[in-house]
Amino acid sequence: MKNGIVIFLLLCLASSCQFFETEKISTETFYEEELKSIDWKDVDQYPAFAQCEAYSEKLAQKSCFENTLSSRIHEFINTKKVSAARPLNDTVKLKFSVTKEADLSVLKIQMDSLLRTEFPLLEEWISESIDSIEVVAPAYKRGIPIKTQFTLPIVIKTGDL
Repeated sequence: MKNGIVIFLLLCLASSCQFFETEKISTETFYEEELKSIDWKDVDQYPAFAQCEAYSEKLAQKSCFENTLSSRIHEFINTKKVSAARPLNDTVKLKFSVTKEADLSVLKIQMDSLLRTEFPLLEEWISESIDSIEVVAPAYKRGIPIKTQFTLPIVIKTGDL
């Protein structure tokens, strides 16, 4: 009887070892699974100007970045002291990127032909203003600086509207 119990316990111990084995995952498999789980269209931290660094919430960071950039572009255009022949209320779509080194560059400027006729140098002024703006920090994803692209609407309003 004792031999039967001993044999039974040995069989139980021998077969139960498989329950303690852990499945090994290769680093390539882990890396591929991790890449699939990352949302590449979202950032952990938006690019920042000096006055935006105090914000920790993502929406506040984005809003501060876009508002600061927009106001600096408007300030630059206002220094040109131009006027329109007729009242205008139009939007320019500025597509730009912020590199991982925190450099701004214009990718595309989209505007109505009427606005282009009234202000033939507007594209050049927007490009000049972007070149003169310095970003303090780039966007970050998982603690790594990354290149990001944005589209910013710039409202051009003149005259008595």
